Amino acid sequence: MRLARVEAPGGRFSGVVVGGPGEEVVHALPGGTTVLDLAAAGLDAAREAAAAARRSSPAVPLSAVRLLPPLEPPSVRDFVAFEEHVEGVVRSVGGGSGGTVPDAWYEAPTFYFANPHSLIGAHDDVAVPPGCTVLDFELEVAAIVGAAGTNLSPAQARQHVFGYTVFNDWSARDLQGREMRVGLGPAKGKDFATTLGPWVVTADELEDFRDSDGHLALELTAEVDGRRVGHDLLSNAGWTFEEMVAYASRGTWVRPGDVLGSGTCGNGGCLAELWGRAGAQEPPPLAPGNRVRLHVEGIGAVENLVVAGEPLGAVPVVPTARRRSRARHRPD
Repeated sequence: MRLARVEAPGGRFSGVVVGGPGEEVVHALPGGTTVLDLAAAGLDAAREAAAAARRSSPAVPLSAVRLLPPLEPPSVRDFVAFEEHVEGVVRSVGGGSGGTVPDAWYEAPTFYFANPHSLIGAHDDVAVPPGCTVLDFELEVAAIVGAAGTNLSPAQARQHVFGYTVFNDWSARDLQGREMRVGLGPAKGKDFATTLGPWVVTADELEDFRDSDGHLALELTAEVDGRRVGHDLLSNAGWTFEEMVAYASRGTWVRPGDVLGSGTCGNGGCLAELWGRAGAQEPPPLAPGNRVRLHVEGIGAVENLVVAGEPLGAVPVVPTARRRSRARHRPD
């Protein structure tokens, strides 16, 4: 099943998408049901709701609606699961490591928490964030959690993955590079936009793509203005999604609708990796007018136009840090 959230002339609704490329239609789910509701209810309930939608609601051409992020997740974790990506990016963003993958990367599937309020739809414009001059895309796949769980094993975690979607972790590399020197990881460098879409494909639809190691061997392709700049297999990730979900659940809970990004794939899954390998910003950073298309086999494609954003001078100024005396008592 393909489950989407759309904005139509009559309002917003969630629905099931049917039909081939260029002929897709969406049927509204009954009773205002959302994709998040179905993730919590499970695959069998989702099948019943989708069947009811096709029977009882009219077919709306997908071309007549705006695709929204397919769900409003309670949290977004983004992993960094591709060794090849780390090799390239640390040269251009990490600084000082000469492209060496840190030993700690191999020990556990590291992630950071992203902003669930910055999600945008499959074809929405992406505004350059204030102060950014080095804009980049990142080609990822995301898993959507279904049933809640804690301290899961990877085998158990497979039953907690409801579906998958395409994930573009847009990055302001110049802002990110400054922030990461402080040692806390990306903040405003990642805080402005994340594309999620075009829909959620339920996990059962992709089982035939599993390789002998249990990885989903999906082809991933990135294009900028129609030129292919990246191509990889999802199975080149160092961990399966089940292993990432299990790690995320350690000592805490994963909840229905939680989004877990795979991290950026290798071989041109982002421009920064290519810059790190070439020693120069070629292809150049993204700029207004560039169109980025990311395609994931078995799921679909997202395509976003980069547009000008608010210039730094047009937003409120936050001063630099003031040196303090470190006094321990108020002056008399």
